[in-house]
Amino acid sequence: MPVTDGRGDGNPPMPAMLRVVIAGGGTGGHTSAGLAIAAALRQRLGDGVELLWVGSRGGVEAEAAPRAGIPYQAIATGKLRRAWSAQNLVDLLVRVPAGLVQAIVVLRRLSPHVVVATGGFVAVPTAVAAWLLRVPVLIHEQTAISGLANRLTARLARLIAVTFPASSRHFPPGKVVVTGNPLRPELLRAERSGAAGRLGLDPALPLVYVTGGAQGAHRINRAVGEALPRLLGVCQVVHQCGENVYDDHGWLAARAGGLAEPLRGRYRLLPFVREALADIYAAVSLVVGRAGAGTVNELCHLGLPAVLIPLPGARDDEQTANARLLAGAGAAVLLPDADLSPERLAETVLGLLGDPARLKAMGEQARTLAHPDAAERLVELVLEMAGRR
Repeated sequence: MPVTDGRGDGNPPMPAMLRVVIAGGGTGGHTSAGLAIAAALRQRLGDGVELLWVGSRGGVEAEAAPRAGIPYQAIATGKLRRAWSAQNLVDLLVRVPAGLVQAIVVLRRLSPHVVVATGGFVAVPTAVAAWLLRVPVLIHEQTAISGLANRLTARLARLIAVTFPASSRHFPPGKVVVTGNPLRPELLRAERSGAAGRLGLDPALPLVYVTGGAQGAHRINRAVGEALPRLLGVCQVVHQCGENVYDDHGWLAARAGGLAEPLRGRYRLLPFVREALADIYAAVSLVVGRAGAGTVNELCHLGLPAVLIPLPGARDDEQTANARLLAGAGAAVLLPDADLSPERLAETVLGLLGDPARLKAMGEQARTLAHPDAAERLVELVLEMAGRR
């Protein structure tokens, strides 16, 4: 039963224990936003908030949420494929209904005050279940072009928080609030010297961080591998390559093993970057990677210059829209995947490293696109919605 908090400030009475379900995942962008919102709720309310994450069985969120100490519940989820596939029918007729039933059971058990949907198809059955049970839904959209899952559930939501004002046109008027995209607080807790100590890097040499997102990027991996001799003549490279069917990690390790010293000692190859990411960001001179929501958000909050190579074929070409937004602000260089080659990549990276003034200006422009108080804005919306209830 709701109780007042004793503040006497005219705000709506808040529940003694706020129960919030976070639903979403499938990509790093959806997951990072949920983790940042959860961290902000805990920072604000301490033991006064109870969290549960509803996600898929195999998405990145299935590992990330429990690692952050958030109780986790997996449900069945489907996917809408643009090309014809019999799996679409299986998902529509079997997996999606099963996920909806499971989500209803989960929400009835917890009786949350608010459901926060961060995107991905696993968020759809949870948002529908919340609507059926009259639990208010807050949607958070991370990209410049809204995802299909968020567009499908927008009319069921009470409020829709967007990262960029341009996203507003995809949603019902009157529901949209521009909050920005929150940053996980652990990415701010690092010093430049941390990367040198953790990864054995030379603090006197420029550092380039290459990332293809949570799953890596085959085209970027191969271009970087071919360009290593030129790149390492000027800088150090930390390369998050992911794991894929092409065995890029093995191929890159062999390429690096054939390098002569001191070039070989300037290359750090990692399938995944977890705890070291904050240290890398604190020391990096330039980021090379895809333009997913998570990567773009981190670049903006931390003021990091980048060469962005959008993933072709992403739904609604959302990564190109993200990259164009940064490039248009002077915060990044957009290199289309179709134009990617070892030579073009090396020329672009080395040209930027040779112009420190431009790198500094790009980083400053990136910061102008971020909302440093995005997490606090989202927490306020959650508290407001819980108070209404």
